[in-house]
Amino acid sequence: MKKIANYINGKLVAPQNEKYIDNYNPATGKVYSLIPDSSEADVNDALVAARDAFVGWASLRNTERADWLEKISHGIESRMNELALAESTDNGKPLWLARSVDIPRAKDNFKFYSTAIRHFSSESHQTAEGVINYTLRKPVGVAACISPWNLPLYLFSWKIAPALAAGNTVVAKPSEVTPMTAYLLSEICEEIGLPAGVLNIVHGLGHSTGNALISSDEIDLVSFTGGTATGAHIAKIVAPKFKKMSLELGGKNPNIIFDDCDFDKMLKTTLNSSFANQGQICLCGSRILVQRGIYEKFKEAFVRKVKDMKVGDPMQEDSRQGAIVSQPHYEKILDYIAIAQEEGGKVLTGGKAIHLEGEHKDGWYIAPTVIAGLDQQCRTNQEEIFGPVVTIQPFDTEEEALALANSTGYGLAATIWTSDLHKAHRMGNKVESGIIWINCWLLRDLRTPFGGVKNSGVGREGGWEALHFFTEPKNVCIAY
Repeated sequence: MKKIANYINGKLVAPQNEKYIDNYNPATGKVYSLIPDSSEADVNDALVAARDAFVGWASLRNTERADWLEKISHGIESRMNELALAESTDNGKPLWLARSVDIPRAKDNFKFYSTAIRHFSSESHQTAEGVINYTLRKPVGVAACISPWNLPLYLFSWKIAPALAAGNTVVAKPSEVTPMTAYLLSEICEEIGLPAGVLNIVHGLGHSTGNALISSDEIDLVSFTGGTATGAHIAKIVAPKFKKMSLELGGKNPNIIFDDCDFDKMLKTTLNSSFANQGQICLCGSRILVQRGIYEKFKEAFVRKVKDMKVGDPMQEDSRQGAIVSQPHYEKILDYIAIAQEEGGKVLTGGKAIHLEGEHKDGWYIAPTVIAGLDQQCRTNQEEIFGPVVTIQPFDTEEEALALANSTGYGLAATIWTSDLHKAHRMGNKVESGIIWINCWLLRDLRTPFGGVKNSGVGREGGWEALHFFTEPKNVCIAY
């Protein structure tokens, strides 16, 4: 039974209390490794190491830090297949998905910020004759980076890379549900000789290890991705200390389909935007709003395609969906399907657990589920399920579509399908979401700001937004 180690001050170390947590393979429901149940003492060691390393790391030239990030990127690339297998085993997602999306994106995150920091520049303003103002941007200090289980290395690296590029040192906590690729990243950093204390990775539970991290006075800023309730808890602790926060939280995203759309392209993309990664992506469109003129056509075609999706062993190339990430989450999703039926929803397909045979008989699988007949105010349409469950609703007018789209407390992402350019711009402007995709989904440009409004978060990640977050601006005014 493999024991994962913490990465503190440049070394792979066991937790001081010698306690471990079971790590499950979702595809089989079996324990396959052990995770450190790190205590406050481990967190404190990591924070001391990060604080001690900060001055030296921050004093490096941007190009020197960029070189280190590039080495990490190359390290990920050299272990691509191993990392993809680890991600699939840990998370339950199909291996082909981890190989084509998750691990390449993690590699690209380090590569992108190794380039971005080389071009990061300050501003200057000639205020008057003989007076110049210019802005310096300095690293903040020790960054606490906490990432979720749905895109483990993808989102872990999305935080760590800009934090390190900007000159901060980092104490990072991956999800205890999917820790393996974070551990392998530790091995890569040890192999390339990353300076001790620059990046520290501490494993453990959110209510203990995570809480110790965000509660410490030794951190200078927090970057968190996860559930809205956890984000609110972090804000209560961090905000009174006036520390910087970036909180990327939940979503209940509308997919708005007008009857003038490119139907075939829309249908293919909607299948993906509904059920990619078992629906466990914060950007998935879980509320499908369809204009009445094509509602019946869409319902019939969509349900037929969903029924054809294979749910199976994540290692098989033809499995479109793998396993749900954990037993508690599996049970939560099934509970929500039951709630939807109690609320009057009609399950058009799915709505049940799937039981495979052989070594996968105890794995956590759920059929992709489509539900109709619910109003917008029910729990199913208001609360984040975060699984392979979507609802479909008809609408008549653009105004009605807009009202439905904006009717939840979330505002992370939205997808709009129309051939009318004017309508696309109107809806893109009025839908209350931080990210709008028109006639596409999940086309990401790493230079663009990423984040949501309302209960979907505070702050933005990506591009210059991330480098601005991980630095403090200082204005210098010179009269000469």
